[in-house]
Amino acid sequence: MRLAIIGAGFAGMYAALSSARLRDIHGVSPDDLEIALIAPEPTLVVRPRLYEPRPETLTAPLLDVLKAIDVDYIQGSAETINTDARTVQITTPKGPRKTLSYDRLVVATGSRLFRPNIPGLAEHGFSVDSLDDAIALDKHLHSLADRPAINGRDTVVVAGGGFTGIEAATELPARLREILGKDAKTRVIIVDRNSAIAPDMGEGPRPVIEDALRKLGVETRLGAGVAALDGSGITLADGKRIEAETVIWAAGIRAAPLTQQIPAERDNFGRLLVDRDLRVPGVAGVFATGDAARAACDDQGNYALMSCQHATRMGAFAGNNAVAELLGVPTRPYHQKAYVTCLDLGEAGALFTRGWERKVEMVGDLAKKTKQEINTVWIYPPRAERAAALASANPERVTNL
Repeated sequence: MRLAIIGAGFAGMYAALSSARLRDIHGVSPDDLEIALIAPEPTLVVRPRLYEPRPETLTAPLLDVLKAIDVDYIQGSAETINTDARTVQITTPKGPRKTLSYDRLVVATGSRLFRPNIPGLAEHGFSVDSLDDAIALDKHLHSLADRPAINGRDTVVVAGGGFTGIEAATELPARLREILGKDAKTRVIIVDRNSAIAPDMGEGPRPVIEDALRKLGVETRLGAGVAALDGSGITLADGKRIEAETVIWAAGIRAAPLTQQIPAERDNFGRLLVDRDLRVPGVAGVFATGDAARAACDDQGNYALMSCQHATRMGAFAGNNAVAELLGVPTRPYHQKAYVTCLDLGEAGALFTRGWERKVEMVGDLAKKTKQEINTVWIYPPRAERAAALASANPERVTNL
Protein backbone atom coordinates (compact mmCIF):
# COMPACT_ATOMS: atom_id res chain seq x y z
CA MET A 1 0.00 0.00 0.00
CA ARG A 2 1.12 3.53 -0.65
CA LEU A 3 0.04 6.94 0.60
CA ALA A 4 1.30 9.79 -1.58
CA ILE A 5 1.42 13.35 -0.22
CA ILE A 6 1.94 16.25 -2.62
CA GLY A 7 3.56 19.27 -1.01
CA ALA A 8 6.10 20.00 1.72
CA GLY A 9 4.46 23.07 3.23
CA PHE A 10 2.88 23.13 6.67
CA ALA A 11 -0.03 20.90 5.66
CA GLY A 12 2.14 18.42 3.75
CA MET A 13 4.70 18.23 6.54
CA TYR A 14 2.07 17.46 9.17
CA ALA A 15 0.28 15.01 6.88
CA ALA A 16 3.56 13.08 6.65
CA LEU A 17 4.16 13.22 10.40
CA SER A 18 0.61 12.22 11.32
CA SER A 19 0.33 9.41 8.79
CA ALA A 20 3.62 7.94 10.00
CA ARG A 21 2.39 8.28 13.58
CA LEU A 22 -0.77 6.24 12.95
CA ARG A 23 1.17 3.63 10.98
CA ASP A 24 3.54 3.32 13.95
CA ILE A 25 0.71 3.09 16.49
CA HIS A 26 -0.73 0.11 14.63
CA GLY A 27 2.63 -1.59 14.23
CA VAL A 28 2.57 -1.60 10.44
CA SER A 29 5.91 -1.88 8.68
CA PRO A 30 6.99 0.87 6.25
CA ASP A 31 7.49 -1.97 3.76
CA ASP A 32 3.78 -2.80 3.99
CA LEU A 33 2.57 0.82 3.99
CA GLU A 34 4.81 3.22 2.15
CA ILE A 35 4.38 6.95 2.77
CA ALA A 36 5.87 9.14 0.06
CA LEU A 37 6.13 12.92 0.10
CA ILE A 38 6.55 14.68 -3.26
CA ALA A 39 8.06 18.17 -3.38
CA PRO A 40 10.64 20.11 -5.38
CA GLU A 41 12.92 20.46 -2.34
CA PRO A 42 13.02 18.67 1.05
CA THR A 43 12.62 21.94 2.92
CA LEU A 44 9.86 23.84 4.66
CA VAL A 45 9.66 27.44 3.50
CA VAL A 46 8.64 29.46 6.55
CA ARG A 47 6.20 31.45 4.46
CA PRO A 48 4.58 33.43 7.30
CA ARG A 49 7.96 35.14 7.85
CA LEU A 50 8.79 36.15 4.28
CA TYR A 51 7.97 39.80 4.99
CA GLU A 52 11.08 39.92 7.18
CA PRO A 53 14.65 40.83 6.17
CA ARG A 54 17.09 38.09 5.11
CA PRO A 55 14.42 35.81 3.62
CA GLU A 56 17.09 33.42 2.33
CA THR A 57 17.42 32.20 5.94
CA LEU A 58 13.72 31.40 6.31
CA THR A 59 13.71 27.72 5.45
CA ALA A 60 13.96 24.59 7.55
CA PRO A 61 15.34 21.20 6.41
CA LEU A 62 12.94 18.27 6.34
CA LEU A 63 14.99 15.38 5.00
CA ASP A 64 16.34 14.19 8.37
CA VAL A 65 12.86 14.43 9.91
CA LEU A 66 11.35 12.38 7.09
CA LYS A 67 14.10 9.77 7.36
CA ALA A 68 13.55 9.51 11.12
CA ILE A 69 9.89 8.61 10.62
CA ASP A 70 10.41 6.38 7.55
CA VAL A 71 8.73 8.68 5.04
CA ASP A 72 10.18 8.50 1.53
CA TYR A 73 11.04 11.81 -0.06
CA ILE A 74 10.56 12.04 -3.84
CA GLN A 75 12.18 15.08 -5.38
CA GLY A 76 10.18 16.64 -8.16
CA SER A 77 7.03 18.52 -9.04
CA ALA A 78 3.67 16.76 -9.35
CA GLU A 79 2.54 17.60 -12.88
CA THR A 80 -0.46 15.38 -13.57
CA ILE A 81 -2.91 13.59 -11.28
CA ASN A 82 -4.99 10.76 -12.75
CA THR A 83 -7.61 9.96 -10.14
CA ASP A 84 -9.05 7.08 -12.19
CA ALA A 85 -5.71 5.29 -12.51
CA ARG A 86 -4.60 6.56 -9.07
CA THR A 87 -1.28 7.84 -10.37
CA VAL A 88 0.76 11.01 -10.07
CA GLN A 89 3.14 11.99 -12.84
CA ILE A 90 6.22 13.75 -11.47
CA THR A 91 8.70 15.98 -13.25
CA THR A 92 12.15 15.41 -11.74
CA PRO A 93 14.99 17.97 -11.73
CA LYS A 94 17.45 15.97 -13.81
CA GLY A 95 15.86 12.81 -15.14
CA PRO A 96 12.75 11.86 -17.08
CA ARG A 97 9.22 12.06 -15.73
CA LYS A 98 8.24 9.32 -13.33
CA THR A 99 4.83 7.93 -12.50
CA LEU A 100 3.93 7.09 -8.91
CA SER A 101 0.88 4.98 -8.11
CA TYR A 102 -1.04 5.52 -4.90
CA ASP A 103 -3.75 3.90 -2.82
CA ARG A 104 -4.51 7.15 -1.03
CA LEU A 105 -3.51 10.68 -2.02
CA VAL A 106 -3.25 13.81 0.13
CA VAL A 107 -3.28 17.02 -1.90
CA ALA A 108 -1.37 19.59 0.15
CA THR A 109 -0.28 21.86 -2.67
CA GLY A 110 -0.81 25.14 -0.85
CA SER A 111 -1.67 28.46 -2.45
CA ARG A 112 -0.26 31.15 -4.70
CA LEU A 113 -0.55 34.91 -4.77
CA PHE A 114 -3.44 36.07 -6.92
CA ARG A 115 -2.03 38.37 -9.59
CA PRO A 116 -4.85 39.97 -11.60
CA ASN A 117 -4.32 41.15 -15.15
CA ILE A 118 -3.32 44.70 -14.21
CA PRO A 119 -1.03 46.42 -16.73
CA GLY A 120 2.56 46.34 -15.51
CA LEU A 121 1.98 44.12 -12.47
CA ALA A 122 3.88 41.11 -13.79
CA GLU A 123 6.84 43.25 -14.88
CA HIS A 124 7.08 45.72 -12.01
CA GLY A 125 5.35 44.22 -8.96
CA PHE A 126 7.22 42.54 -6.10
CA SER A 127 5.74 40.22 -3.47
CA VAL A 128 6.51 38.17 -0.36
CA ASP A 129 4.51 35.17 -1.56
CA SER A 130 7.33 32.70 -2.23
CA LEU A 131 10.95 32.37 -1.14
CA ASP A 132 12.21 33.47 -4.55
CA ASP A 133 9.84 36.45 -4.56
CA ALA A 134 10.94 37.55 -1.08
CA ILE A 135 14.63 37.23 -1.99
CA ALA A 136 14.07 39.27 -5.16
CA LEU A 137 12.36 42.00 -3.12
CA ASP A 138 15.16 42.04 -0.55
CA LYS A 139 17.81 42.38 -3.25
CA HIS A 140 15.81 45.17 -4.88
CA LEU A 141 15.48 47.06 -1.60
CA HIS A 142 19.24 46.86 -1.04
CA SER A 143 19.87 48.07 -4.58
CA LEU A 144 17.99 51.30 -3.84
CA ALA A 145 21.00 52.61 -1.91
CA ASP A 146 22.94 52.79 -5.20
CA ARG A 147 20.30 54.95 -6.88
CA PRO A 148 19.76 58.71 -6.66
CA ALA A 149 17.19 59.78 -4.08
CA ILE A 150 14.71 61.03 -6.68
CA ASN A 151 11.62 59.79 -8.53
CA GLY A 152 10.17 57.78 -5.67
CA ARG A 153 13.32 55.86 -4.73
CA ASP A 154 12.47 56.17 -1.04
CA THR A 155 8.77 55.35 -1.44
CA VAL A 156 7.29 51.85 -1.18
CA VAL A 157 3.67 51.14 -2.04
CA VAL A 158 2.06 48.02 -0.57
CA ALA A 159 -1.02 47.03 -2.55
CA GLY A 160 -3.32 45.23 -0.12
CA GLY A 161 -4.37 46.17 3.40
CA GLY A 162 -4.95 42.68 4.74
CA PHE A 163 -2.80 40.52 7.01
CA THR A 164 0.17 40.14 4.65
CA GLY A 165 0.10 43.73 3.47
CA ILE A 166 0.08 45.12 7.02
CA GLU A 167 2.94 42.90 8.17
CA ALA A 168 5.03 43.80 5.13
CA ALA A 169 4.27 47.52 5.46
CA THR A 170 4.97 47.79 9.19
CA GLU A 171 8.31 46.02 8.79
CA LEU A 172 9.44 48.34 5.98
CA PRO A 173 10.28 51.57 7.88
CA ALA A 174 13.03 49.79 9.83
CA ARG A 175 14.25 47.88 6.75
CA LEU A 176 14.46 51.06 4.69
CA ARG A 177 16.30 52.98 7.42
CA GLU A 178 18.87 50.21 7.65
CA ILE A 179 19.43 50.27 3.89
CA LEU A 180 19.08 53.98 3.07
CA GLY A 181 20.21 55.56 6.34
CA LYS A 182 18.30 57.17 9.15
CA ASP A 183 18.15 60.53 7.38
CA ALA A 184 16.41 59.21 4.26
CA LYS A 185 12.90 60.60 3.78
CA THR A 186 11.20 57.25 3.35
CA ARG A 187 7.49 56.73 2.76
CA VAL A 188 5.45 53.55 3.05
CA ILE A 189 1.92 53.69 1.65
CA ILE A 190 -0.74 50.97 1.86
CA VAL A 191 -3.24 51.08 -1.00
CA ASP A 192 -6.48 49.11 -0.67
CA ARG A 193 -9.79 49.24 -2.51
CA ASN A 194 -11.69 48.66 0.76
CA SER A 195 -12.90 51.60 2.83
CA ALA A 196 -11.12 50.39 6.00
CA ILE A 197 -7.75 48.91 6.79
CA ALA A 198 -7.66 45.20 7.68
CA PRO A 199 -11.23 44.58 6.43
CA ASP A 200 -11.31 40.98 7.68
CA MET A 201 -10.11 41.80 11.20
CA GLY A 202 -13.25 43.64 12.27
CA GLU A 203 -13.89 46.66 14.47
CA GLY A 204 -12.17 45.47 17.66
CA PRO A 205 -8.56 45.17 16.46
CA ARG A 206 -8.70 47.99 13.91
CA PRO A 207 -7.91 50.90 16.28
CA VAL A 208 -4.77 49.06 17.43
CA ILE A 209 -3.67 48.61 13.81
CA GLU A 210 -4.45 52.22 12.90
CA ASP A 211 -2.51 53.48 15.92
CA ALA A 212 0.49 51.34 14.96
CA LEU A 213 0.44 52.70 11.40
CA ARG A 214 0.39 56.27 12.74
CA LYS A 215 3.32 55.60 15.07
CA LEU A 216 5.34 54.14 12.22
CA GLY A 217 4.37 56.84 9.74
CA VAL A 218 2.77 54.34 7.36
CA GLU A 219 0.23 56.12 5.15
CA THR A 220 -2.96 54.64 3.72
CA ARG A 221 -4.92 55.23 0.54
CA LEU A 222 -8.23 53.49 1.11
CA GLY A 223 -11.08 53.04 -1.33
CA ALA A 224 -8.48 53.11 -4.09
CA GLY A 225 -7.83 50.35 -6.59
CA VAL A 226 -4.63 49.95 -8.60
CA ALA A 227 -5.12 50.56 -12.32
CA ALA A 228 -1.55 50.18 -13.61
CA LEU A 229 2.11 49.84 -12.64
CA ASP A 230 5.23 51.00 -14.41
CA GLY A 231 8.91 51.31 -13.56
CA SER A 232 8.46 54.52 -11.58
CA GLY A 233 5.17 54.07 -9.73
CA ILE A 234 1.48 53.23 -9.82
CA THR A 235 -1.65 54.80 -11.20
CA LEU A 236 -4.80 54.43 -9.12
CA ALA A 237 -8.25 53.76 -10.52
CA ASP A 238 -9.23 57.39 -9.92
CA GLY A 239 -6.31 58.57 -12.06
CA LYS A 240 -4.07 59.70 -9.20
CA ARG A 241 -0.44 58.65 -9.34
CA ILE A 242 2.12 57.67 -6.71
CA GLU A 243 5.79 57.81 -7.65
CA ALA A 244 7.47 54.73 -6.19
CA GLU A 245 10.32 52.53 -7.34
CA THR A 246 9.01 49.67 -5.21
CA VAL A 247 5.48 48.24 -5.34
CA ILE A 248 4.65 45.12 -3.29
CA TRP A 249 1.53 43.21 -4.32
CA ALA A 250 -0.23 41.61 -1.34
CA ALA A 251 -3.85 41.45 -2.47
CA GLY A 252 -5.16 37.92 -2.09
CA ILE A 253 -4.25 34.28 -2.69
CA ARG A 254 -5.73 31.30 -4.53
CA ALA A 255 -5.26 27.55 -4.21
CA ALA A 256 -2.39 26.19 -6.31
CA PRO A 257 -3.41 25.27 -9.88
CA LEU A 258 -2.86 21.52 -9.42
CA THR A 259 -6.15 21.29 -7.50
CA GLN A 260 -7.93 21.94 -10.80
CA GLN A 261 -6.96 18.44 -11.94
CA ILE A 262 -9.15 16.87 -9.27
CA PRO A 263 -12.64 16.34 -10.77
CA ALA A 264 -14.55 17.88 -7.88
CA GLU A 265 -16.20 21.06 -6.67
CA ARG A 266 -14.10 24.08 -5.73
CA ASP A 267 -14.83 27.42 -4.10
CA ASN A 268 -14.01 30.92 -5.37
CA PHE A 269 -10.46 30.56 -4.08
CA GLY A 270 -9.92 27.33 -6.04
CA ARG A 271 -10.00 25.20 -2.88
CA LEU A 272 -11.45 21.70 -3.09
CA LEU A 273 -14.61 21.17 -1.07
CA VAL A 274 -14.02 18.40 1.47
CA ASP A 275 -16.04 16.52 4.07
CA ARG A 276 -15.29 16.51 7.79
CA ASP A 277 -12.65 13.80 7.32
CA LEU A 278 -11.03 15.99 4.62
CA ARG A 279 -11.95 13.58 1.84
CA VAL A 280 -12.82 15.00 -1.55
CA PRO A 281 -16.38 13.74 -2.11
CA GLY A 282 -16.90 11.72 -5.26
CA VAL A 283 -13.18 11.17 -5.88
CA ALA A 284 -12.13 7.84 -4.40
CA GLY A 285 -8.93 7.80 -2.40
CA VAL A 286 -8.25 11.54 -2.45
CA PHE A 287 -7.95 13.87 0.55
CA ALA A 288 -7.22 17.60 0.39
CA THR A 289 -5.79 19.76 3.13
CA GLY A 290 -4.31 23.13 4.01
CA ASP A 291 -4.81 25.92 1.50
CA ALA A 292 -5.99 23.36 -1.08
CA ALA A 293 -9.16 22.55 0.91
CA ARG A 294 -12.30 24.33 2.03
CA ALA A 295 -13.04 22.63 5.33
CA ALA A 296 -15.52 23.35 8.11
CA CYS A 297 -13.81 24.04 11.44
CA ASP A 298 -16.91 23.57 13.57
CA ASP A 299 -20.70 23.38 13.39
CA GLN A 300 -21.16 27.15 13.65
CA GLY A 301 -20.36 27.94 10.03
CA ASN A 302 -16.66 28.76 10.41
CA TYR A 303 -14.29 27.51 7.73
CA ALA A 304 -10.54 27.09 7.81
CA LEU A 305 -8.61 30.08 6.59
CA MET A 306 -5.68 29.93 4.19
CA SER A 307 -3.14 30.22 7.00
CA CYS A 308 -0.33 28.30 8.66
CA GLN A 309 -2.42 27.92 11.82
CA HIS A 310 -5.13 25.97 10.02
CA ALA A 311 -2.82 24.17 7.59
CA THR A 312 -0.80 22.42 10.29
CA ARG A 313 -3.82 20.96 12.06
CA MET A 314 -5.64 20.13 8.83
CA GLY A 315 -2.52 18.35 7.59
CA ALA A 316 -2.38 16.24 10.72
CA PHE A 317 -6.02 15.17 10.31
CA ALA A 318 -5.64 14.46 6.58
CA GLY A 319 -2.57 12.26 7.03
CA ASN A 320 -4.16 10.42 9.94
CA ASN A 321 -7.40 9.79 8.08
CA ALA A 322 -5.78 8.64 4.86
CA VAL A 323 -3.85 5.96 6.75
CA ALA A 324 -6.89 5.13 8.89
CA GLU A 325 -8.82 4.27 5.73
CA LEU A 326 -6.01 2.06 4.45
CA LEU A 327 -5.82 0.21 7.78
CA GLY A 328 -9.58 -0.03 8.25
CA VAL A 329 -9.58 1.86 11.55
CA PRO A 330 -11.80 4.83 12.55
CA THR A 331 -11.04 8.25 11.13
CA ARG A 332 -11.02 11.49 13.14
CA PRO A 333 -13.25 14.29 11.84
CA TYR A 334 -11.32 17.53 11.50
CA HIS A 335 -12.26 20.28 13.95
CA GLN A 336 -10.54 23.48 15.02
CA LYS A 337 -12.69 25.53 17.33
CA ALA A 338 -9.77 27.52 18.77
CA TYR A 339 -8.72 30.38 16.52
CA VAL A 340 -6.23 33.15 17.20
CA THR A 341 -4.53 35.83 15.16
CA CYS A 342 -1.14 37.32 15.90
CA LEU A 343 -0.37 40.24 13.62
CA ASP A 344 3.16 41.64 13.50
CA LEU A 345 3.23 45.43 13.57
CA GLY A 346 6.96 46.00 13.16
CA GLU A 347 8.52 48.37 15.67
CA ALA A 348 5.03 49.11 17.02
CA GLY A 349 4.81 45.60 18.50
CA ALA A 350 2.07 43.15 17.57
CA LEU A 351 -1.61 42.38 18.04
CA PHE A 352 -2.97 39.11 19.45
CA THR A 353 -6.66 38.23 19.21
CA ARG A 354 -8.66 35.16 20.19
CA GLY A 355 -11.81 33.68 18.70
CA TRP A 356 -13.59 34.19 15.40
CA GLU A 357 -14.89 37.49 16.76
CA ARG A 358 -11.19 38.49 17.19
CA LYS A 359 -11.26 39.71 20.77
CA VAL A 360 -8.06 41.64 21.51
CA GLU A 361 -6.02 39.89 24.22
CA MET A 362 -2.52 41.35 23.85
CA VAL A 363 -0.94 44.34 22.15
CA GLY A 364 2.50 45.95 21.95
CA ASP A 365 5.61 44.31 23.34
CA LEU A 366 3.76 41.46 25.05
CA ALA A 367 2.06 40.44 21.82
CA LYS A 368 5.38 40.87 19.99
CA LYS A 369 7.04 38.29 22.25
CA THR A 370 4.24 35.85 21.45
CA LYS A 371 4.59 36.57 17.73
CA GLN A 372 8.34 35.96 17.88
CA GLU A 373 7.80 32.66 19.69
CA ILE A 374 5.24 31.58 17.08
CA ASN A 375 7.54 32.59 14.23
CA THR A 376 10.76 31.10 15.56
CA VAL A 377 9.62 28.02 17.51
CA TRP A 378 6.03 26.86 17.08
CA ILE A 379 5.83 26.75 13.29
CA TYR A 380 9.17 25.03 12.71
CA PRO A 381 9.49 21.26 12.15
CA PRO A 382 10.05 19.00 15.16
CA ARG A 383 13.54 17.71 15.79
CA ALA A 384 14.66 14.73 13.72
CA GLU A 385 14.16 12.18 16.47
CA ARG A 386 11.56 9.52 15.78
CA ALA A 387 9.61 9.48 19.04
CA ALA A 388 9.51 13.26 19.39
CA ALA A 389 8.59 13.82 15.74
CA LEU A 390 5.73 11.32 15.83
CA ALA A 391 4.47 12.63 19.17
CA SER A 392 4.27 16.15 17.72
CA ALA A 393 1.70 15.06 15.15
CA ASN A 394 -1.27 13.99 17.26
CA PRO A 395 -4.04 15.68 15.24
CA GLU A 396 -6.00 16.53 18.37
CA ARG A 397 -3.10 18.55 19.78
CA VAL A 398 -1.50 20.28 16.79
CA THR A 399 -1.82 24.10 17.16
CA ASN A 400 -4.49 23.65 19.82
CA LEU A 401 -4.05 27.18 21.20
